[in-house]
Formats: sequence, structure tokens, C-alpha cells
Amino acid sequence: MIARALLASVLMAVCVNLHAAITVTDDSGAAVTLAQPARRVVSLAPHVTELLFAAGGGARVVGAVSYSDYPKEAQAIPRVGDNKALDLERIVALHPDLIVVWRHGNAARQLERLQALGVPIYFNEPKHLADIATSLTKLGALLGTQATARAAADAFTNDIAQLRERYARRPPVSVFYQVWDEPLMTLNRDNVFDEVITLCGGVNVFAAEPLRVPTVSAEAVLAANPEAIVTATAGATPPDRPLPAFDRWRRWTALTAVARGNLFGIDGDLINRPTPRLALGAAQLCRDLDDARARRTR
Repeated sequence: MIARALLASVLMAVCVNLHAAITVTDDSGAAVTLAQPARRVVSLAPHVTELLFAAGGGARVVGAVSYSDYPKEAQAIPRVGDNKALDLERIVALHPDLIVVWRHGNAARQLERLQALGVPIYFNEPKHLADIATSLTKLGALLGTQATARAAADAFTNDIAQLRERYARRPPVSVFYQVWDEPLMTLNRDNVFDEVITLCGGVNVFAAEPLRVPTVSAEAVLAANPEAIVTATAGATPPDRPLPAFDRWRRWTALTAVARGNLFGIDGDLINRPTPRLALGAAQLCRDLDDARARRTR
């Protein structure tokens, strides 16, 4: 009788586990349901690949797009295209049970073809710093790696909180973030990096622009007269190395950022990817803006 009862309990537990579906809401507002934790994941954005590794699911990523280069292990993952063109046949051949997509970056037409495959798709597009931690915990739920994901989310949240506590109330520094130099592009307030500027005690001079990535004129920048100009660089840039992206501004010697030497380049992987490494990019920006404050008295 005892043996039968134990067997019944085991069978009941197995049945419960088999039917314990996992459901999370993605960044498009859609519910994504898996019958069991994902085992074969395709990542369609470099930042998504980073998030999957940070959430404890790196070994389950069977396909990724170009520039999925962090951590080092991600460089060995088979490529399935880039954010402009996906190799749908390769994706199908990998037999994924979950595809994680960058909602803003992947082409809509190809996303429609992906959806036709019948594979669960999770849309990811963090717009705020808190969304990075949320992304980690939700991906952890889909992967069945909740403990690792929660630890990573908590560590990131703590790092950001410490930076905000240290820098946010310091004297404000007006900032122009140069996304691209030809045409000249920047960001409004509807993005993660604007929040990073704010937590460092900075003020985005084009925060009120209606477009998320507006094109602006050099005259508009000169009129705003930012105290600091920041741009993304390919890797860490020594502070004494002139950046070509700033060439257009150096002739405007009356521009405050130029006059005081507040032209800052930060590793683009640290400030453009909404991943836990953004805390490192934020720390660098906070130090740069502190340098700008110190130069007011020189």
C-alpha cells in the first residue's frame, strides 16, 4: 500500500511538471507560453545574446546574429544573419523552441515570416534601466534559470542605485549625445541612455524632441551650447586620442564643450546595449561629467 501511494505521488508530480506551462509577458505586451523551459534558443540581437548569458542560459543559445560577441563564449555560436537580414532556413534547421527578437531592430517583414514558423517568439526592447532587470528575470523564467537571472538582475539594480545615489543630485551638466555624425543624430528622452544621463546628473539637451532618434542641425547644437558632448566609440578610447566624430565641433572654439575639453567617447558596447554592462558605461559617463564639473573652475 505504501509503495503504491508513493508511486501515485511520483506520477502525480510528473504530471504536474509536464503541464506546468511557463507564461511571461514580453515587451510588446504579448503573452509567451512554453510547455517547459527553453532548451534551444535563437537570439536575434547582440544585446539579447548578452541578456541570455547573464540570465544563465548561454549554453542554450544555438543561434545568434552578427556582433553577438559578449561574453567570449558567444563568439562561437552559429550565425543566423544580422539585424537587417535573417537566414530563415538556418533558423529553422536549428530547431529552436524559443526565438528572442529585438522588436525595434529586426525587420518587420522578416518577423512576420518568423511568426509563421510557429515557434514561440519573445520580443525584447528595454526602454528604461529597470527594464533590463525585468528582462533578465523574465528570460530566466523562460529558461528555468530563475536563481541566476535574479542574482544578475539584483546586482545590476544595485549598481545603478549606487550611481544614482552618488551622482544624480550633483550640479547639472548639459549633454549632447551624438549618435551619428552624418547625418547628425541624437536621442530624445524615450530611451535608456537618456536615463543614464539623468542619473549622472546630466541634462539631455534634446530630450524634448518628438522623435526617438531625431536628426538635428549643427546650428541647433550650437544654440543649445552643451557643456559636454558624448559619443559611442568602437571599444575603449584613451582620453588623449582625438575622435574623428568630434572633428566638426573643434572649429567652434566658443562652444562650451569644446572650450573646456569636454568631448567624451565611451565604448559603444557599454552604452548602446541594454544589458548589465550598461552599469559600466553609466559609471564612465558619470566620471566624465564629474570631470566636466571640475573644469568649471579652471
